[in-house]
Amino acid sequence: MIAARGWIFSLFLLEATSVLREGEKVLKQYAHRLQPRQKPLRPFAKDHLASHGEWTTWFNTDHPGGIGDYERLDAIRFYFRNRVCERPTRIEARTTDWIPAHNTGQVVHASLQEGFWCLNKEQPGGKTCLNYAVRFLCPTGSFLQDSKGFWSPWSKWSECSAQCSKTGVQTRTRTCLAESHMDLHCKEATEEGRLCFGHSCTDCNLTCTMGRVNAECDACMCEDHILHGMVSLADGSPAAEATIYVQSETLKLLTESDSNGAFRIPGVCPDGKNILKIKKARYATATVPVPASTKKSSVIHVHLKRADKPYIVKNPTDQVRRIGQSVTLCCKAVGNPAPNQYLWYHNGTLLDSSVDNYNSNLVLKNLNMDQAGEYFCKARNDAGSVKSQMAKLSVIAIHEASCNPSPESYFIRLPHDCFQNATNSFYYDVGKCPANKCAGKTDEGLQCKDSVAYCCGVSKMEEREISCSGYSLPTKVAVQCGCGVCTEMKRTVRGRATAMDNDEPMRFGYIYIGNNRIGMTGYKGNFAVRIPADTERLVLTFVDRLQKFVNTTKVLPFNKKGGAVFHEIKLLRKQAPVTLESSEANTIPLGDMEGNEPVAELEIPPNTFYRQNGELYTGKVKASVTFLDPRNTSTATAAQSDLNYINEDGDMFPLHTYGMFSVDFTDETATESLNAGKVKVHLDSAQVRIPEHLQQMKLWSLNPETGLWEEEGDFKPDKSTRRKREERTFLVGNMEIRERRLFNLDVPESRRCYVKVRAYRSERFLPSEQVEGAVISIINMEPVSGYSSNPRAWGRFDSAVTGPNGACLPAFCDEQRPDAYSAYLMANLGGEELEAVASSPRLNPNNIGVPQPYLNKLNYKRADHMDPRIKKTAFSITVAKPSPSTAEERNGPIYANENLRECEQAHYSAAHFRFYRIEGDRYDYNTVPFNENDPMSWTEDYQAWWPNPMEYRACYIKVKINGPQEVNIRSRNMGGTHPYTVGKLYGIRDVRTIRDMEQPNVSTVCLEFKCSGMLYDQDRVDRTLVRIIPQGNCYRESVNSMLQEYLVNHLPLAVNNESGEYTMLAPLDPLGHNYGIYTVTDQNPSIAKEIALGRCFDGTSDGTSRVMKSNVGIALTFNCVEKEVMQQSLFQSLRNSVRQRERPGIRRQQREICMGQARAIVVTQHRGSTRVQCMPLD
Repeated sequence: MIAARGWIFSLFLLEATSVLREGEKVLKQYAHRLQPRQKPLRPFAKDHLASHGEWTTWFNTDHPGGIGDYERLDAIRFYFRNRVCERPTRIEARTTDWIPAHNTGQVVHASLQEGFWCLNKEQPGGKTCLNYAVRFLCPTGSFLQDSKGFWSPWSKWSECSAQCSKTGVQTRTRTCLAESHMDLHCKEATEEGRLCFGHSCTDCNLTCTMGRVNAECDACMCEDHILHGMVSLADGSPAAEATIYVQSETLKLLTESDSNGAFRIPGVCPDGKNILKIKKARYATATVPVPASTKKSSVIHVHLKRADKPYIVKNPTDQVRRIGQSVTLCCKAVGNPAPNQYLWYHNGTLLDSSVDNYNSNLVLKNLNMDQAGEYFCKARNDAGSVKSQMAKLSVIAIHEASCNPSPESYFIRLPHDCFQNATNSFYYDVGKCPANKCAGKTDEGLQCKDSVAYCCGVSKMEEREISCSGYSLPTKVAVQCGCGVCTEMKRTVRGRATAMDNDEPMRFGYIYIGNNRIGMTGYKGNFAVRIPADTERLVLTFVDRLQKFVNTTKVLPFNKKGGAVFHEIKLLRKQAPVTLESSEANTIPLGDMEGNEPVAELEIPPNTFYRQNGELYTGKVKASVTFLDPRNTSTATAAQSDLNYINEDGDMFPLHTYGMFSVDFTDETATESLNAGKVKVHLDSAQVRIPEHLQQMKLWSLNPETGLWEEEGDFKPDKSTRRKREERTFLVGNMEIRERRLFNLDVPESRRCYVKVRAYRSERFLPSEQVEGAVISIINMEPVSGYSSNPRAWGRFDSAVTGPNGACLPAFCDEQRPDAYSAYLMANLGGEELEAVASSPRLNPNNIGVPQPYLNKLNYKRADHMDPRIKKTAFSITVAKPSPSTAEERNGPIYANENLRECEQAHYSAAHFRFYRIEGDRYDYNTVPFNENDPMSWTEDYQAWWPNPMEYRACYIKVKINGPQEVNIRSRNMGGTHPYTVGKLYGIRDVRTIRDMEQPNVSTVCLEFKCSGMLYDQDRVDRTLVRIIPQGNCYRESVNSMLQEYLVNHLPLAVNNESGEYTMLAPLDPLGHNYGIYTVTDQNPSIAKEIALGRCFDGTSDGTSRVMKSNVGIALTFNCVEKEVMQQSLFQSLRNSVRQRERPGIRRQQREICMGQARAIVVTQHRGSTRVQCMPLD
């Protein structure tokens, strides 16, 4: 018996040894397959050095404040423990914008014992150090802790791959969490295996309620059941070559759909528990259960939806906290499939999720100073990844003031009769407090957004009297700033949607955000859209109900602080449809510039068109293909979206277009929209003048919900024979025309810079007269002649809205050739084009805002430089990338792409380009200072001209003057019925009448006055006491009868004892043109005034005009006779006092000439001007 047992044991041992040998062979084969991924090193890592060690992560422990940026090795070891080895063999440094330290042009130092440092005092031109990060090369295996921090935990071991009683392999996987899979930490294995033995052939724990267990013991089989399936795309067309898997412990491939989207799977049990997964390139994976059934066959239908990369819908916001407080930074992305991973970064360094325990929200408790800095999140799904915007977290000491208590200087312009001898100017410093976020009272719970936002603002004001000629002018001056509740502002965009070719309005068109219709355009194409809360990127789609224009998607910049911004939306007119035969091959040219070949052609194979239900369409097809040709520079403003895409790392990058085309296929009756299967695009390579762009050219489609372009496919050399064009070279790309109808021939462009631009209220270009809310637009042109490209084509169109520090606009630039790229810039404020600074007869660097010799290098030219008949509202430059080694080029107006933050924060004295508003003969003064272009400058005060920062009401009265001269008219506005403001000045408005070109003795003016209504406390109304005072020898001729009747019926009634002026208690109601009163309410004061002025000029309550109509909608009429030569009115003397101060030297010189000639000096006054003449003594 013992001998028998020994024999059996020997036999078992022999069999086990054989099995182990077989298993080792399997494991070796599998281990060979599981070799770690070989990731290419970054450009600055030398292969021969990196092979002798492994790099740490990037560390950034200091910021370039104080005396410099110190990345000390001992500090890094203190904060990051075992993430750095004891004896590094190499150190590398780069900026947080990924610029290697040796390419920055700065003076830096490095030591393997001490680390890396940069001193501000050593930098040329008084610059401060950039923000640097460092990493170290360590011997292999010497810092395991660091490597582990970049990997997710291992997954569970998979089920054994062996059949019963056989040897197999189990596997497990992990994911590299580094920002980029190109990181050296991702070199390690992502998958590993181990030997395993299959279960006993007689030992299977799986039980089946239907059918029997399969040989692998991982599923139930029903041999007599067949599953029939159909896979279709979102538009109903068949989804060919879709792969079908069954979900078990691992996905198991079952079959693939045929050309009709059909598949057949025998043996799958219809028990309601089996799960199928259907996959297809560029489509999101669909998961469907096999329906429960007792029949021998069953049918399922699967609809695939296009896979969408994640898109950020909620960005983290700037926060201010004190030491010891907590903060929550929130991020949210959408996509198809939904994002399955969020990563958070602090100053460019990935945060350890196991330490900070974050998901889409990052909670930081018990804050310290080291946690201050910039944060962003990164969301991922199977289709890609995307990064959020940066959020700045400021951490201050417990008792530190979060706002600078001393106001900044802010100069207001005084009336012409208020010259200040102390400052020798017409300006007075009233101070202002920048509306920055500050640390106020925080909520007890950790929320994404504080229930109450706190901002710096005016905490104390003083009333002062300014001495003017014959009277005192009251004003209120900010003397102290503090932290308080932010002023809540509404955000709005307004504009007009008109045709690009002839300005025909898109009447009553629909406006969409995503799939939601949120408004319509008016009869004249006007629109107004209230921006939803938390919107970071406003994407609007304009749809013409009459189908005259191409559906247009625009990404509109807006003022995030509040207020309204005006946009001109230019629409491309639809191409007239042509009739195609669906059963025949068809070609459609793209681009019809006279004298030029088409840029490309669409080739549509026969039997390609499908109905919306997926059925093949036969018959005639009406095809309208509209091409936006960049060779025509006038089409730039009609460009769709903002020409951006998201790259593999989740960053937003620009595209350079070679043409966009909109496709519209319908049946013969134009009642049903048709889709098209495999369509080819043949691109003429001769139209691509930049050689490297030929290899980078791609087909893109526009996602109308995000406004981003997404890749459709590559272009490859066309090897087919092209009829009659064998001498030309083509590239071919494949596309499908389904739910998306707008496509692009584009190249990702990395040669980028930023252009600094500011807008002003006048030609004085004072810092206090900067205009916020102006829309600056830039057209990027292809390289100039001589750069192997077509100088007449544009490549990109961008817009930006000016803030308190101007705007930075993206532009293409080239490091090797300063004159490679050029650009045109324009500005618009509330529908009014702003004027650029003149470039002829000679350049004035002080006015343009750019010093020499850099100005000459930029080749600045205003649009009228060569032809004075052209409008003065644009200028062109060559976008010469600044040289780091040239001092005068390091301070704007062109900034390298990596210096965007420097551009945004540039001081007013730094070089910049300028636009300004044609001021005209008008003047505004508010007792409580307020910048109408910055709603956040509003201050709570009973004497504020605008009492409600959420709603601005502009009021105008139309005044007619019968007389030979244009005259100045003033409105003086005071408190009328409110006990706190009665007799106190709100402000004054001065404006000059406009002569009627057809009636020489008539001039008219639209004069602003302060509307009656509630004051800021919303407690009771005030009827503003308004005095209308024309200059000179004038008397009141008539008052609008309807206005007079209204005032008589709405007591109290103001007393009018002076015949040379008119006094009224302003009406509470918005009366209209029949009364000569024009009232408009808007979220932006400038737009409210602009609309009211347009109506007043037009003399109607709903129209608009830029030409004054003198005989309609008049409230008051005055008769003004011309004065005698030696007399002058108060207004003339006020105006002349300015000229007298500006020209004393000229008159003094004239007197000296007269005395030298022994002649009499005669001083005369004529039409407001002083003349000095020499007359003979006799």
